[in-house]
Amino acid sequence: MSSITSEELNYLVFRYLQESGLLHSAFVLGYEAGINKCNIDGNLVPPRALITFVQKGLQYLEMEANLSNSDVDMDEDFSFLQPMDLITKDVCELRQMVKEKKKNLNGDRDKENDVDRGHEIEHGRVKEKERLDREKERERDKERVENEKEPEKQHESHPDKEMLTVQEEKVNSKPEENGVLQGEKGPEPMDIATTSASESFEIPNSDVTILEGHTSEVCACAWSPAGSLLASGSGDSTARIWTIADGTSNGGAQNGPLNVLVLKHVKGRTNEKSKDVTTLDWNGEGTLLATGSYDGQARIWSTNGDLKCTLSKHKGPIFSLKWNKKGDYLLTGSCDKTAIVWDVKTEEWKQQFEFHSGPTLDVDWRNNVSFATSSTDNMIYVCKIGENRPIKTFAGHQGEVNCVKWDPTGSLLASCSDDVTAKIWNMKQDKYVHDLREHSKEIYTIRWSPTGSGTNNPNQQLILARLIPYFLYWICSIYFKYFGTTERANLPLHLACSDVEL
Repeated sequence: MSSITSEELNYLVFRYLQESGLLHSAFVLGYEAGINKCNIDGNLVPPRALITFVQKGLQYLEMEANLSNSDVDMDEDFSFLQPMDLITKDVCELRQMVKEKKKNLNGDRDKENDVDRGHEIEHGRVKEKERLDREKERERDKERVENEKEPEKQHESHPDKEMLTVQEEKVNSKPEENGVLQGEKGPEPMDIATTSASESFEIPNSDVTILEGHTSEVCACAWSPAGSLLASGSGDSTARIWTIADGTSNGGAQNGPLNVLVLKHVKGRTNEKSKDVTTLDWNGEGTLLATGSYDGQARIWSTNGDLKCTLSKHKGPIFSLKWNKKGDYLLTGSCDKTAIVWDVKTEEWKQQFEFHSGPTLDVDWRNNVSFATSSTDNMIYVCKIGENRPIKTFAGHQGEVNCVKWDPTGSLLASCSDDVTAKIWNMKQDKYVHDLREHSKEIYTIRWSPTGSGTNNPNQQLILARLIPYFLYWICSIYFKYFGTTERANLPLHLACSDVEL
């Protein structure tokens, strides 16, 4: 008999975590177990495979306990054991339990049989009476049908007259009888959308450029603030800087030579899982690109693709990194539960912040010296360079806080979480000022619009946007939707997404 390998079991657990929405746990297991290196074709593994496998195993144990050489007769229902019994006891103990339960069950059945014999005669009488009643009812129904056929035959001889009478009644009916007053129009019809919201905003193929080159999933992408450069980071251990020409797109994948720089995070093979590029960010001038990797290192690159420096201190994967507006500090958040501020000029770490009790999932600068961090511990901390304690603590989420984002003025902080809510916080009070609960699934990322005070569009309303899981998966599938324009600095980049609930 063939047995399941540890590689196969790891993959089943990995798929179970993904299907259950435990994406961070799946991410860590996938890395440590080397799921990407296994030879299992995921397309052949059905959904709920692990649950089905465990259920079949429990059924096998139960059948083995019920079927023995001395007791080969099987009851119609042999579920004498509970799942925890099957897991915690060996086969001999299980067989003893089954034997005792069968003995008790047989005794109960003997008592029930004695009672049943007393009811059999009465039950037979009741059945016979019910049969006679049904026969009488069928006779009455037959007579009723025959009586109803007579008037129908009379109507069939004058069909035109009957139709004319109905039409005259419709013409002569008063408006009041139809619910509309005379001289008054009927109710305005409601506007009914015949297409879903995602179809309403579908981008035509003529406006889409597909950038191909990565050999694994794309984890992050970001536009340069100073030109038509787009950076992307992937699980293939590379980041890429794409030069996007102004003008309309060619309506498909790039067929001709494309100006792209490949930033390799490992020498030789480019599929080493520990070198996944998990996050990236441009500095304010668009002259430097910072990338964070699963190996716990941050790297800074020039627009020419040259590696300027490597920043090493984290003891776990980097999940988020951000430049401050001035461009002299780089902030990183890691799975090692810490956030680190790096002095870019000296290429040394300036301060490490160890406040969270779980992995740090996101970081965002409030100004040049203070910032917010979020974590799997459901907490948000506002920290400041030079301070050894958080200057503000926000507690209110009931699940992992996946993303935090300051508004352009630095006065409001938005956060989103696995608890299906987004919240807005103010530095002047401890409790959130807004609790947004419209989503029905986990919220993975959140963004403020570049409008309102402190932006180039001060007269436009400030807007907050949120993304749920399936939005994020779609964006990270290397379909970069680009609208060709020469006014990129004034027009936001729009991405078309589909909602998991549609």
